[in-house]
Amino acid sequence: MQAANPRRGYILGLSAYIIWGLFPLYFKAIASVPAAEIIVHRVLWSALFGGLLLLVWKHPGWWRELRDNPKRLAILALSGSLIAGNWLTYVWSVNSGRMLEASLGYYINPLVNVLLGMLILGERLRRLQWVAVGLAAVGVMQQVWQVGSLPWVSLVLALTFGFYGLIRKQAPVKALPGLVVETWMLVPIALAWLLLNPAAHSANMAFWSTSEAWWLVAAGPVTLIPLVCFNAAARHLPYTTLGFLQYLAPTLVLLQAVLLFDEHMSPASLVAFVFIWAGLAVYSIDAWLSLRKR
Repeated sequence: MQAANPRRGYILGLSAYIIWGLFPLYFKAIASVPAAEIIVHRVLWSALFGGLLLLVWKHPGWWRELRDNPKRLAILALSGSLIAGNWLTYVWSVNSGRMLEASLGYYINPLVNVLLGMLILGERLRRLQWVAVGLAAVGVMQQVWQVGSLPWVSLVLALTFGFYGLIRKQAPVKALPGLVVETWMLVPIALAWLLLNPAAHSANMAFWSTSEAWWLVAAGPVTLIPLVCFNAAARHLPYTTLGFLQYLAPTLVLLQAVLLFDEHMSPASLVAFVFIWAGLAVYSIDAWLSLRKR
């Protein structure tokens, strides 16, 4: 289907991926707050702002559909747990000086999606897709051989986000209502964490007079704004185009890691990245050829 307004779609899509790519700057601003506490507040403020946004940005009938399909609620509870795990790993990696591994995880993610489609959904891989997945596997194995350990941060990020997308396919709920329900289901856990951790930064009333408190509150809008931009862009651009734009976010993370935060890219890591990038190039060529055929 022809895009309704490609120019607007590109602006919205670029906005979404640039914001996602600049997330490390936000998390570095609250680096003194433990990653778990940041995620607790990300859940709470995303739930609050998401609920308010749903009052303005109408999605008629979304709650009735969920109420009439309890299985979808169970699926959203599972997907919410996965996205919370993904958020926690990402925030921890950024504030622990492992942004290179985080960016690698999101480079691997499209290829993990292809692999999950084959293993779980029974999809057949085209020849170039096999080559792309094989190159990514070589990159990971090379990292294991040279460094002596799995790049677990990269794999956790790629797998949690890959399974998140796979599970969300089983519950056809629009992105914003889905995220709101996911976060509201996590609210009891977040509140319990705060009650069980009276020594947490945000449990101290004096903390709420600091600038860091406002950064925590901003977790709600920071989570929701790129999501809104992404969903608006999806209405104006082919999904394949959005797929190509997604490489912008991990590239920005990679550049910040090396240029701003002085993370060292060892020769072994560089070789792993080269294999992953080669796999993504083959994957992109295959997607482009497939789109031309259709």
